Order: sequence, then C-alpha cells, then structure tokens
Amino acid sequence: MLLFWRHGYEATSLSDLTAAMGVTPPSIYAAFGDKKELFREAVKRYVAGPMTALSTIDEAPTARDAAWGLLQGSAIRFTGSDTPSGCLLATSAISCSAEAADLQGELATIRLQIEAHLKRKIVKAAEAQELPPDTDADALAGHTMAVIQGMSTLARDGATREKLMRVAAQAMLAWPNSGPATGLKRGRRSRPRASTS
Repeated sequence: MLLFWRHGYEATSLSDLTAAMGVTPPSIYAAFGDKKELFREAVKRYVAGPMTALSTIDEAPTARDAAWGLLQGSAIRFTGSDTPSGCLLATSAISCSAEAADLQGELATIRLQIEAHLKRKIVKAAEAQELPPDTDADALAGHTMAVIQGMSTLARDGATREKLMRVAAQAMLAWPNSGPATGLKRGRRSRPRASTS
C-alpha cells in the first residue's frame, strides 16, 4: 500500500513490490493473481479502518460537521509522519496508460461514492432546515471533495499539516450560514441561526 501510495500504480514495479514484501513474483501471482489485484487489495486497506470517510459522514451530527470531519481528517492523513504525503485515491492512478484505465475508473467510483454520501447528508440537512432550503447540495459536496483533492496535491508539494488545516477552515466559509463547525477552533462557537428562508 505504501509503495503504491508513494509512487503510484504504474511507477511501482513488481520488483519494488517483491522486495518490500519479501516474497518472490510467483508468490504474488499465487496470492493475488496479478499486480492489479494486489493494487485493489492495497486500496481496500487504505479505505478501511475504524473511521472511514463514509462513517465520518454518518457519525457527524450535522452536514457541516461531516464536511469539516472529512477536511480535517484529510489534513491529518495527508501529512502523516509514517506515510507518504497526499491521498492514494487521488494520486496513485491519476495519470495512467490505457491498460490501467479500469483502475482509474475504480478509484473515481470510490471518490464519487464519498461525494454522493456527503450530498445526501446535505440534502437531509436542508430538509431539516439545518441549512437553507435552496442549498445547492451537489455543488457543496463537490466543493468539499475538490478542496480535499487540492489538499492532497498541496501535501505532495510539501505543505504542512498546519497549512492544510487552515485551507480546510477557509473552505468551510463557503458553507451557508458560515461559522465554525464543531471542531473548528476560531473563538467561541456561535449557535447556528435558524433559516429565515
């Protein structure tokens, strides 16, 4: 996973993988079939864990907190001391040959699933009057995901966690009735105002 995360799918050679795993090429073929299947397993490991993007959205008390959780979590994950910078989903297959187009599409599907999940949370928030009823849920979810993708690039370029956290906080100002989300430290948190729309 770390090799694919650092170098990307196509730039990671079979010899790189066998050296890192301490196995022979036949062992990889026997266990996974081929390099593509090994990459798919690495992606599954990357997106798994006690706190996934989907669970972050589901467990957040509001849609704004869900977006902030994704942004904050990305800032932390993209700048880990023991992991490569950036996001495996955003960078490992962003530019591939035709032979890897299927993997590129699979990563896009994962990203789109996260965006769609956040969009549903935003729609429900607007229906519950936590957000204005005319909130553009599609654009707001897309904006959040676009910022996360951009944060991945910034991290790859050497941006610090502190900078990414500031970028995340700035992105939250695009939300209707903008004010700090639950986890944002910017003075006292004001109570969200009821929509007058």
